[in-house]
Amino acid sequence: MARSRRPDETKVAEDARRNRGGRPPASAAREAAGPVRTASRPAPREAEAAAKRLDLPPATGPRPRLQAPVVLAVAPGRDYELVDSGDGEKLERYGPYLVRRPENQAIWPRRLSPRVWEGADAVFSGDVEEEGLGRWQFLREPLGETWPLCFDGLSYLGRFTSFRHVGVFPEQAAHWAFIEAEIARRTAAGAAPRLLNLFGYTGLASLVAARAGAEVTHVDASKKAIGWARENQEVAGLLDRPIRWICEDAVRYVEREVKRGRRYDIVLLDPPKFGRGPKGETWQLLDDLPYLVGLVRALLSERPAAVILTAYSIRSSFYSLGALMGEAFRGLGGRIEAGELVIGEAGEEPRLLSTSLFCRWIADD
Repeated sequence: MARSRRPDETKVAEDARRNRGGRPPASAAREAAGPVRTASRPAPREAEAAAKRLDLPPATGPRPRLQAPVVLAVAPGRDYELVDSGDGEKLERYGPYLVRRPENQAIWPRRLSPRVWEGADAVFSGDVEEEGLGRWQFLREPLGETWPLCFDGLSYLGRFTSFRHVGVFPEQAAHWAFIEAEIARRTAAGAAPRLLNLFGYTGLASLVAARAGAEVTHVDASKKAIGWARENQEVAGLLDRPIRWICEDAVRYVEREVKRGRRYDIVLLDPPKFGRGPKGETWQLLDDLPYLVGLVRALLSERPAAVILTAYSIRSSFYSLGALMGEAFRGLGGRIEAGELVIGEAGEEPRLLSTSLFCRWIADD
């Protein structure tokens, strides 16, 4: 929903991975973090961090087979639907509430009448750019910062943030359904899988996994996001489930886990384009992702199930992500699926709203 999964909101107004993430607005993050240094001229701290990177052995063997493009679509449901989109905005229903906010991908005309759009309960206004700040207006009644929501019987809190996000990224439901089924299958076979959620944000994926029976480690660099995730665990009634909440830079944490010899069966990565860790660590997705993916390979158990990567707001291709994962996971077998996450509109002749790129490695049965 680092490596800061999202920059700490005490430094950047407010944060909302993970468009999710996710992604955290790069311009605001840079403003809080200071000038962004290029890879060719690293600052002393960054050069020192690069010098301390683990020396990972090269992956050998054949690449996993690649299946691309794959489009994972989320259809309208009881808890969420994309009511309409167009003219640079989207109109969504979260439970009983209509939410209206900018959407740069919606370059087509709207289908529904202005009267429907004007009936939104919450409208984001301000900078319409993906990285822009703004505020929410409540046209019917004040909704406050949070409001109760549900996903597939799992209760949580939605959150209105100044970066137009609402604390959940509905398109990820396709990934949640996948990991839930895999966890249930392995648990039924007598082994509770261990799942690592990096850049976990407000914790929906972690809660879905814990409910299904996994032992979950949730990592995010934002103290505020960790607090939100813990609150969602309580709202969901899952306080008895094994979830470790870690406020830490994702790369630094994974490096320590590799040194400790810990292993995971499923790993989720939902990194932002740019982020900053709690100790000033910087994250640049295209520069740092190859190293992190290599670390993740070193974390996989003897019988791993899957690694899922989602990327928002980057100038890249799912083919690039598939090639990166293919090289890092040489010799593991299985397959790699790469493509886009999309949301289908409600109503007749629904259009598909593309939200992000994804790439996931899946073990052979």
